[in-house]
Parts: sequence; structure tokens; C-alpha cells
Amino acid sequence: MKTRTLALLIPLSFSLACTNPTQMDDGDNAVDLAVLDGLFADFSSADGPGCAVAVSRDGQQVLSRGYGSANLEWDIPNTGETVFEPGSVSKQFAAAATIMLVLDGTISLDDDIRDYIPEMPDYGEPITVRMLVNHTSGLRDWGSIAGIEGWNRTTRIHTHKHMLDIASRQRSLNYEPGQYYSYTNTGYNLQAVLVERVSGMTFEEFSQLRIFGPLGMTKTQWRDDFTEIVKHRSVAYTHSEDDGWSMLMPFENVHGNGGLLTTVGDLLKFTHNLDTGEVGGSGFVDLMHQQGVLDSGQEIPYAGGLFVGEYKGVREVQHSGGTAGYRGFLTRFPDHGIAVSLMCNAGSANPGQLAHEVADLYLGDSISEDAPINEIVSATVEANQLNALTGGYRDTRTGQHLEITSDGESLEIGGMSLTPISDTEFASLARGAYLKFDGPARGGVRPTAILDSPVDDGVLIEPVGKFHPTSAQLREYTGTYYSDEAEVTYWIEVEDGSLQIKDRYGDTEELEPVYPDAFSQGGTTYIFRRNSTGRITEASLSQSRVWDLRFTRTQ
Repeated sequence: MKTRTLALLIPLSFSLACTNPTQMDDGDNAVDLAVLDGLFADFSSADGPGCAVAVSRDGQQVLSRGYGSANLEWDIPNTGETVFEPGSVSKQFAAAATIMLVLDGTISLDDDIRDYIPEMPDYGEPITVRMLVNHTSGLRDWGSIAGIEGWNRTTRIHTHKHMLDIASRQRSLNYEPGQYYSYTNTGYNLQAVLVERVSGMTFEEFSQLRIFGPLGMTKTQWRDDFTEIVKHRSVAYTHSEDDGWSMLMPFENVHGNGGLLTTVGDLLKFTHNLDTGEVGGSGFVDLMHQQGVLDSGQEIPYAGGLFVGEYKGVREVQHSGGTAGYRGFLTRFPDHGIAVSLMCNAGSANPGQLAHEVADLYLGDSISEDAPINEIVSATVEANQLNALTGGYRDTRTGQHLEITSDGESLEIGGMSLTPISDTEFASLARGAYLKFDGPARGGVRPTAILDSPVDDGVLIEPVGKFHPTSAQLREYTGTYYSDEAEVTYWIEVEDGSLQIKDRYGDTEELEPVYPDAFSQGGTTYIFRRNSTGRITEASLSQSRVWDLRFTRTQ
């Protein structure tokens, strides 16, 4: 068993505020540490997990603080030197490794991934390395498929063998390569596999040689063996049923999509290199920030494991993440030289919100609360007009059921609040999303709508009527359904007047009818498909990262 020893000096207190000055003066800003510590009030108790945060200005670390406990069994506090996992913040490191090979001339971003991973199916059109980097490959998320099979992440020791096995048996994609954006961990695990096969090293060895070592990231490694002893690693926690805490660790070996073990200080070293190119040069910096482009020509905000955009009128490059009970956020404001690194071992933490609240203290007058509005002028729409647009809709790409609701002043869809800018146009100012209806609702008939966002290129959503199947109609759907792509069998039964879905482990969930031949459960839409005689012969499953997974009715 390997043991990685990291230098760490553990303080006696759980809050650093009592031993540090009341203000941190980094030459340009004097930040009131009492205000900063107040942001972490919910994560400062020795009886609960917490966070660590670090800030740099022009590459020089000016703040490092820890809150709460790294280990509740041993009463060990979090500090700026505590090792966490930042979840999908790790993706920029996988992209960096891929781009290093591109700059070496060993691979091209436009290469077909089957040149390196021939186990992947031939879908008729090539999936390129670039598509893996930008999430435009159309590949289904392997972890979502594993969950459909009955083994959600954190419930089994998943490895890259499992990932590749699941990915290689998918006969269909979510969409044609390059057509849309859909976030998928599969593309980033495949990059880790690609780097190993091309370089002849393990992904950990390559990363240490080309990235971590040159940048002085001495406390960083990949979690490619979850049983390895890592000194000063925090334990991840989630709220338990009794309102206490229970451990929720990532007991798996997949990495590249996540799986980075690191400190807030080491993350700042990497993100500063994205400004300077000290390691990799200007070509590396350019390719890491090169945003994806869909077949339609739409540029999306996702680049090399990075979201490129704005925050309160300030240019921002960031990524968030979560793995098991860990949470992370790494953000950089290039025009102001400010970077914030934050990681938590509390699953209840909102890392993006916390990191932005810290950034606000350092950006000061540079930010504007009104900046997201840009030139959009909100309009007043009568509550009855808004209510006339509410109800169920169908995403015509995926078949997923969507619900539009109203609070009397705005619309909401998928947790996104939409401000009216006319009686048929609505915008999510924070997310840059626009919803445009094809006219107002008339006579109780709702119009179709187009949803545009930085990652959605004109998604047509259409209204669907309420579906109240009779007992006889429900019995039409009963039977046994099998998917060889997910290697799972579902039993559909009628119990207590409702349709139920049961898996081989005996778990049963109620399916809610949402539109004719379609039912919903926990964010997943099940669509039953009929043959020419009207008999149901197939079912289709759609959720956020898996579209139209087919099940054959066997009984």
C-alpha cells in the first residue's frame, strides 16, 4: 500500500480568525476577515465538516483559511493544507494532459477517438478528441447508465474498465457528434485512457511529470486507487437522517472526470498558469480557453474543462464540482488578477455561491449587481397571462417532460427563473437563457416555445396535455422491459391504481403520468412506444445525461 506524506501543521483552533489579524491587506485591498469568516458561519463548527478557501492576486497567495472539521471522529480541523477532492474541477487537469499531447504533436484535437480507443462503437460519424474536451460528443454519461442499471456512483467500486465497458456497449448517442452540448463524464474518463495509451505512462505518472511537478503542486495526485493512504485528507460527509452527519466518500477509482486530491493552494498554482503559460506556453493557454463550437456555428462557454463567461460584469473562467460529499469551485478573474479556490467536505455546501461571495470582497467596486441584465429591459406581464403559459411541456429533442410554473411575476423551468421581457419572451439573466413563445396563449391553448442558452441551440418545447389513464389503460403498459445497453430489466406493474416500476433488487417507484404514453419519476421520463397495431413493444428512457435509451418489451 502506498503512503503519500504531505507536510502539514495543524492549528489548535477550528477558526483561524482568532489568531489572525482582523484585516488582510494584500497591497490593494483590505479585506475584513470577520466579514469573510461570517460567510462560512454554517461551516465553522468543530462538530461538523467545513471548507478551506484560498485567494491569490497576480499569482501570489494572499489568503488561506480553514473552517470546520476535516475528520469528525478525530476532531481534526480543516486548514489551508487539508487535502480535499474538488469533483469536476478536476476536468481542467484532464484537458490539460490531453492538450499537452496535442502540443507535443503526438495527437490532434481533430483525431477520431477510435484511433486510440477502438473499443468504442462506430457511430457513422467520427467523435473527435476535441468533442470529448468540449462535451459535444453526444456520448451518454456512463455513471448515469450505471445508475439506471442499479449501481449509482458511490455504491460500487467503479474503475475505468467498468466505464469503458458501459461506454462501448452504447449503440446510440444522445445526438449526432457536434450537434449539441451535453455534459458527460464519459468524455473525460476517455481522455484519461487516451493519455495513458498514447504516453505509455499511467495518468498519474504523466500528470506528475508534465503538470503537477513543474507547477510545484506537491500536495496533488489523482485518486486512481481509493485505498491508498493520503496524509491529511479530509473525510467527506453528508447530512444523516437524524440531522447529524454520516460519511459519504468516493469509493471508486475512475478519474479524469473527477478524482483529483489536492489543496486550495495547489489549485491556485494551476489556475495562475492559465494566465502565464509558464508550463505549456502560450499555445497551452490558448487551447485551454478555446471554446467549443456546435455544428450550427454557435459558440458554447465550455472550453478545456473550463467555463468561460462573466460574473457581475467581470470576465470569469471557472468550474464547479462535487464528488460524493466533497464540493469544489475554482474561479479566476483574468482582468483583475484575482483567483479564488474553495473546497468543502460538507455535501450541503454551495461552493459556487461561497467562492463568489469571497470574490466579491476582493473585486470590490469592479463588480456590478446590475451587470447580468446588460441591455435587457424587463416587462410587466399580468399574472393571468403568465399562468396561461404554465403547465407541462415536452423537450422535442429528448422527450423529457418539463414543467413551467409561475409565481405571478416570472416563469420558472427546471429551477431556472425567467424574467419577462415581453408577453412572449422571457430571460434568465443569470444564465443567459432565453425562452420565446410562438405567440400568447389563446383560448386555453398554449403555444410552443424555443429555449436558447449558451449551451442549448434552439430547443423546441411543445405543450402537452394532462394525462389521466384509466385502470385499463395502465394495464397496457405492464410487462417486462430489457435494455442490453444498460444490462438491466425493469418490471412495470399496476399497484394501488398507479403504475409502478420495479428493478431486480426489489426497489419500486411510482410512475407519474405526464402526457400520453409518458410517465415521470425523479427527473427521468419513461416513454412507451407502440407498433403499427397500437401494441406497446418498447420503452424509452430520457434524463439529463442520457437521451432515448431503449428498452425492448420481452413479456
